[in-house]
Amino acid sequence: MIDLTWRNTAGRAVKYYRMDIVQGLFGDWSLVHEWGKFGEEGQSRMDWFQTEAEAKDARFVIHMEKAMAGYE
Repeated sequence: MIDLTWRNTAGRAVKYYRMDIVQGLFGDWSLVHEWGKFGEEGQSRMDWFQTEAEAKDARFVIHMEKAMAGYE
C-alpha cells in the first residue's frame, strides 16, 4: 500500500491519496485508488488488470504523477 499526502503552503488543506493492489477472485488484479481531504468523505476507484505486473506499472505511473504534483 502506498499512502501519499499533500499540504498547501498555509498548511490548512491536507489531501491524501492511497493506492493498493489486490488480487481478484478470478486471477485478475486491481489497483484500488482512494483520495480526498482529511476529515471529509473521500472517493475511491478500482482499475482492473490481467497481471500483477500491469497493476504495479500503473501504480508506479500514478505515483510519479502525484509526486510531480507535490504529494509526498
